[in-house]
Amino acid sequence: QLQFVESGGGLVQPGGSLRLSCAASGFSLDYYAIGWFRQIPGKEREGVSCISRYGASTNYVDSAKGRFTISRDNAKNTVYLQMNSLKPEDTAVYYCAARRTLCSAVVSEYGYWGQGTQVTVSS
Repeated sequence: QLQFVESGGGLVQPGGSLRLSCAASGFSLDYYAIGWFRQIPGKEREGVSCISRYGASTNYVDSAKGRFTISRDNAKNTVYLQMNSLKPEDTAVYYCAARRTLCSAVVSEYGYWGQGTQVTVSS
């Protein structure tokens, strides 16, 4: 089955850090841009960050700029999201997904969604 497996979520205090991992299962990441997304119950899924196929280009939602860093290790078939200075408003289920070559702001253009990993920022 072709999908991602997200991990690394958990409960963290405000100001803390987490590193999320996104491992591809059943296919190679080499040909894909990878995006991280998050969703709160009752709200639409939101794009958080994306990294292009070779990692030359990255982008972030405004609320994540300066705090989150996306990276990829194609040899390990894994993409990471380092999240620092976490805030309660970062609480959500985080997902990763793939799109051929380039990033896009359109969530529906991504595929191979995993089950997500819960991030909770609370004191």
